[in-house]
Amino acid sequence: MLDRYRKQTLFQGLGEAGQQRLQQSRATLIGCGALGSVIAETLVRAGVGLLRIVDRDFVELSNLQRQVLFDENDVAEHLPKVVAASRKLKAINRDVVIEPLVLDVTHTNILELITGADVILDGTDHFEIRFLINDASLESGIPWIHAGCVGSHGQMMTVLPGKTPCLRCIMPEIPSPGSSETCDTAGVIGPAVQIMASLQCVDALKILSGQSYLISPRLTVIDVWENSWRKIDLEKLLTSQHCPCCQGGERLWLQGTAGAQSIVLCGRNSVQISPGTSAETSFSQLQSRLVEVGTVRTNPFLLVFRPHDSHHEFTIFQDGRTIITGTEEISEARSVYARYIGQ
Repeated sequence: MLDRYRKQTLFQGLGEAGQQRLQQSRATLIGCGALGSVIAETLVRAGVGLLRIVDRDFVELSNLQRQVLFDENDVAEHLPKVVAASRKLKAINRDVVIEPLVLDVTHTNILELITGADVILDGTDHFEIRFLINDASLESGIPWIHAGCVGSHGQMMTVLPGKTPCLRCIMPEIPSPGSSETCDTAGVIGPAVQIMASLQCVDALKILSGQSYLISPRLTVIDVWENSWRKIDLEKLLTSQHCPCCQGGERLWLQGTAGAQSIVLCGRNSVQISPGTSAETSFSQLQSRLVEVGTVRTNPFLLVFRPHDSHHEFTIFQDGRTIITGTEEISEARSVYARYIGQ
């Protein structure tokens, strides 16, 4: 097995001992879009023992510009991202255990999703989920690695519970709507994604090889277009302020007292609506009802419905989550959801 990773083990920072630990490690990746697809491929090629990938979305044509695990066939098949990613990853390295989960990460399931993991990797594009990951990391003691990209710039930091500042140390509250750039307003280019995800993987390799002591408490900010690189020391935050989360034990997102069930999806002209229950959706029953008022197509993972008298399209997953395209207004999405799917 080590022959496969010979060039990697020649690197003194890892070596054969580090590689062996890496092959026995487990990681949970939340989000398999731009950052997540790069992270997944890098860790699988590096030989992580098990990679659990959780994502709620499906592959679209606009993903292909920066999401490296997907191709036009995945778009044509309308596959969930984790299913398409799993097929590619298993072809890359059959010795890595891949656990693809088509799920929405919520306060009700996140602790189960990270159980047994040695590290949690942030491949999301929503602050609410990141705040939830932050809570779950501190609650479980499992390190997590955050990154985000917009336009040509990105930021990255690693949280080691009890040792480094957490996300809420640098961002006490979720930014208010319109106060920060999004991929809708600023776009995003592939090189920024590649660099930020690669930095996440470097820290993941340190943690998974048993060398988390090499990680410094800092925020790295990069602009690839301007070729600028900043490292902001965060160590003093542990003593200069009282964080309600990592120092006070507050877990608002993990407890479900913060966060929303309806969210606008970045760059998609879409809104996701999550049901209040977790019962599995019967596609056959739903199809028999919806086919009277629109076109319906299904695969084993989701149902796609387009009403005859509406410009909206519904993508319904087995856990009941529904992505409604054609609007970024939550109230409008809820209205058409109630009209065709029910309250």
